[in-house]
This record gives sequence, C-alpha cells and structure tokens, in this order.
Amino acid sequence: MSVPAWRPSWLDALLALAVAGAGVVEAYGRAGAGPGQVHRPGLVAAGALAAGVLLLLRRRSPVGTLAALTVLSALFRVAVMDDDYPLAAWQFYSNLILVHTVGSEPAGPRGRAAGVVTVLAAYALLQTLPGQDVAESLIGAMFMGVAYGSGILLHRQTLRTVRMAQRAAVAAGEERTRIARELHDVISHNVSLMTLQTGGVRMLLSADPARDKERDLLRGVERAGRDTVEELRMLLGVLRNGQAPAGLDRLDELAGPLRAAGLDVRVATTGTPLPLPPALGLSAYRIVQEALTNALKHAGAATVDVTVGYTGAAVTVEISDDGRSTEAPTEATGEAPAGHGLAGMRERAALHGGTLHAGARPGGGYTVAATFPLAGD
Repeated sequence: MSVPAWRPSWLDALLALAVAGAGVVEAYGRAGAGPGQVHRPGLVAAGALAAGVLLLLRRRSPVGTLAALTVLSALFRVAVMDDDYPLAAWQFYSNLILVHTVGSEPAGPRGRAAGVVTVLAAYALLQTLPGQDVAESLIGAMFMGVAYGSGILLHRQTLRTVRMAQRAAVAAGEERTRIARELHDVISHNVSLMTLQTGGVRMLLSADPARDKERDLLRGVERAGRDTVEELRMLLGVLRNGQAPAGLDRLDELAGPLRAAGLDVRVATTGTPLPLPPALGLSAYRIVQEALTNALKHAGAATVDVTVGYTGAAVTVEISDDGRSTEAPTEATGEAPAGHGLAGMRERAALHGGTLHAGARPGGGYTVAATFPLAGD
C-alpha cells in the first residue's frame, strides 16, 4: 500500500504567508541609509521568503526545520555584519513559531533532547545580534520559554483529548453490548420457550400417524427457533469482543492459566473430533470453564481430568476433579459458593437439547458431565 504524500496544512500556509509578507513589508518599508534602517532590503526580503518556505515544512520535521532556520539566521547575520540592524521581523516570528512547533510535537526521549538543544541553539544565535543587553536577553528567554512551554501544553492537551475520545468510544461500545445482552436475554428466552412448546405439541401428535405433515411443520419451527437462538448468541459474542466464540478446540488455552495457578488440568479427546455448531461449541466450552473454576476456587482440587468424547450422535464433556466434593456445587442447591452453579450449566446444555449430570464421586472428588446430541431432534 502506498504512503500518502505529505502536504502542508492551511495553517502552515497562512503562517508562512504572514511571516514572508511581514518580512517583505519591513524590508522595503524601512529601506534607507540612516541608522536603524534596512540598508539592503533585497537581502532581508530574500531571508523572509526563505523563512516562509521553512514554515511550510514545520510539521514534517520540526527539529530539522528549526535547525535550518538557525543556519539561515547565522548566514543572514554574517551577510549583514556591517549593517546596524539588530533583528529582522521574520527572524523573530519564525523562531517563535518553530520553537512552539518543536514543543508540541510528540517525541521520545532522544527527540525531546534534540528539540531542547535546537531551541537553545536558536536562542544563543539571537544573543549575537547587535544591541543585545541583559534586558533583551531576558525578554528573548521569556518569549522562547513561553513558546516552547505552550507547545508542550498543547501536546499534553491533545493527548488528553484523544484519551477522552477513546474512553467515550469504549463507553459507547460497552453500552451497546449491554443493550445487546438485554435484547438477547429477552428474545432468546421467548424464542426458546416457543421452541420447547412447539416440541411438546409435536410429541403429543406422535401417536397419530395421520399427523405426519403437522409434525414436519412443527419440526421446522423447532429448527428455526434453535437457529435463531444460535444466531443471537453469535451476534452477542461479536458485539462483546469482535472475536469468534470459544469452542472445544480451545480447551488447552483455557487450561493454561489454571495450570499456572497450580491446578493440574489434563485434557483428553476420544473419538474423531467433529465440527460443531458455534453456539453448541461455546456452550460446551462455558460448561468446562465453569466446572474448572469451581474445582479451583471451591473444591480445593489438585487435579482435574477433562474428557471430550465424540460419537456419531453426540458429543460429551466430562470434568472430574479430586477436590472436596462437599464444598463443590450440590444437586440440592444447584449453586456454587460464588453464586455460579449447576443451574446455568443445565440451561446451556438444555438449550441444545442436551443433558447435564453432576455429583460426588465415590472416594472423593466431583464430576460434571454434559451430553449434546449432534443429530435428530
């Protein structure tokens, strides 16, 4: 991809025109042979035009442009050495503008140091002009300091504005996600309820062989309802983080931080892995995630075995730990001490026509097993 060509802004052009114009007006408006007058107006005007050209480039390389202006001022100082002319207008204005630009540009430590050195060099050159005394030096230092300091303040204000804009964008994104989540909860609940009721009606008709057509229509409604809920989950996941939803192929990534925390997580797969619908894979992933979190935080487990089994008709996930089963989620309450328990896992399994079983293991430990059908109704 080609890099767009750099172009000066309208502000750069206006500043360049103002400095060059002021220099030319001064050169010919004060031309004369007397003391304090411009003896060589053509030379002063040429310097003003050159300074204007440099101002057009001030944003491309602020430090380099200020250094070039300092060299130009030095050459001009040598050329008018015999003239009793202290400071041209274009020198004063262009120095202040470029010093401000150097202060306002973002730069690392080296760039900032180079900028300070260049500013000091420009100020030192001004001290070689005729008629400089302590008062003139202090006035020049104040003007240069204000120009450089205002540039730094402008840079900081720009950064603050950018950060505020980024925070506003993040806040807007979070608000959109919250609204999407609420819509998802309301719509998916009602669609799931309609799907389950449709399935109930279809099962009531199963005994009547003359209702095959009605059963096929109801089966299509069920399928459309499940697809709708799946699409809602997918869209909510995209709004949350812009990434594809997690699935059973990412269990090793899930286990990594838990292993670092001291939990020995062993992931195994039986059967031939099959491509899963994204929503189903996400639900299975969340069940494993919840079970692993409970094993680490509430059961005090040291080892957890996660087994994913594929058959032609279903996929199963089983999470077994060796922790204290009395502190794990119980069938009676359906909740873990942290407030996230079996109820949510069962909802995820039931959403895809699956089942979930959980309970203490003989000899200690706890097992959570979920089964998701892959074919049929």
